Amino acid sequence: MRKRFWKIEYSITIFVVFAALLLMIPSSVISSKEATYISKWNDTFHKIEYVFNAMAAQADAEIIKSFKKAKNNHERETIMIKLVKPYLRISEDDEITRKYDLYYMNGVKLKPEDEYYFDNVYLSEKSTIIGIKDIIDDDIYHPGFLMMFDMNGIKGPNTWGRDVYGINIFTDGKITPIGAGWDIDDLKKDCSPVGSGVSCSYYYRIGGEFSE
Repeated sequence: MRKRFWKIEYSITIFVVFAALLLMIPSSVISSKEATYISKWNDTFHKIEYVFNAMAAQADAEIIKSFKKAKNNHERETIMIKLVKPYLRISEDDEITRKYDLYYMNGVKLKPEDEYYFDNVYLSEKSTIIGIKDIIDDDIYHPGFLMMFDMNGIKGPNTWGRDVYGINIFTDGKITPIGAGWDIDDLKKDCSPVGSGVSCSYYYRIGGEFSE
């Protein structure tokens, strides 16, 4: 009888341990992937920073005039695409026409009227999805464009702060990760499962910890 109970207890213990491992494995895999995306984002930001420094150095009066003469957001976005094309190897021909849904970190799907929703996204040669959005503003202290980067392309989760990050582009050519200038408490709250995740672009750049 005692031997039988021992087998039952042993079996239950094995089952519990196995179930715990099953629960832990997906989490560790997801964490590993997102840690990879964060590392890739940091590398991407360094490259983009170099790109815009180079663009600012080469910008001439004609380029500045072309932005001022642009009649709408789409025209300005087209000009910006032409400027970054030699560096990021994208063009209007690379625009993704299939459905591409974007999500906040809290799971909410972005709507067209949302600030961080992008109407037009493009696929680069390195399978990164790039979005450019004109938010023209006469105030030099606010960005003129937003730019997003999906680290693993069309594949999921397509979520801000997990595989999607972005930058502010100012009229003088300077860039900052989205979230720069935010209060640290706001950064922590936003870059979490209850937030939007957009500020993770900056939070992870300053050494913020990954939030599962």
